[in-house]
Amino acid sequence: MLTVSSTDLNWMMALFFYPFVRILAWLAVDPLLGNRSAPNMARLGLAVVLAVVIAPTLPPPPQVALVSGAGLLILLQQIAIGLALGFAIRIVFAALEFAGQFMGLQMGLSMASLYDPVNGAQTPVLAQFLTLTSILVLFAMNGHHLVIAALWQSFYDVPIALQPSSGQGFMVLLGWAGTIFKTGLHIALPITAALLTANLAIGMMTRAAPQLNIFAVGFPITIGAGFLVLYFSVLYLPAYLERFWGQALEAGGAAMRGMVAP
Repeated sequence: MLTVSSTDLNWMMALFFYPFVRILAWLAVDPLLGNRSAPNMARLGLAVVLAVVIAPTLPPPPQVALVSGAGLLILLQQIAIGLALGFAIRIVFAALEFAGQFMGLQMGLSMASLYDPVNGAQTPVLAQFLTLTSILVLFAMNGHHLVIAALWQSFYDVPIALQPSSGQGFMVLLGWAGTIFKTGLHIALPITAALLTANLAIGMMTRAAPQLNIFAVGFPITIGAGFLVLYFSVLYLPAYLERFWGQALEAGGAAMRGMVAP
């Protein structure tokens, strides 16, 4: 007769529960597979499926009771590790949204906004365009597979165990968050340079012909030049986005490893 003790039952539950918590914490903030437009049940189901697939490939969990102080510390550590990866990936889309907002401001489209169900707020049209384009590019280049592979690798880099926590991971995330402005301005730089040239040309035109109606001529030229440069800039977005996505996964891995003391 097969008998299962409470210790064996606790071990079997921990084998699935801790990976499930880490995956669910990642999906709570991940903008690619777990954004707010997806139903909560869908995200929960995805977390269960990934936990069932990943858990059998992991090393045995520690022999710690789930309902205990040590079990609570391990649980909190798994939540922090999952949030670190999701936050590092979210920085990519935050940089793209910042670039879209900056370009819209330069083109005179800052008032053209739509409701963004992902962020739950009004977002400029160009920011939504860059975000949706980037999501399609990332799915086309199997970016979601890379994220799942990084999540699976995290269980070997930072195994489920009772380890002392460290704040180094938060410092890595703070440093990575600074790339929002640097990368956003880098993406928006071609349009900014083109519009600066267009505004200088319009200024010289109005200086040479004061009777020229700047409002009737300037806005169409500015918007047209902005869209023309945006069309050619988007052609180079996939290569740049692929490199930026790899940097985000590296930063997420470093942040997850920094959540525990060496």
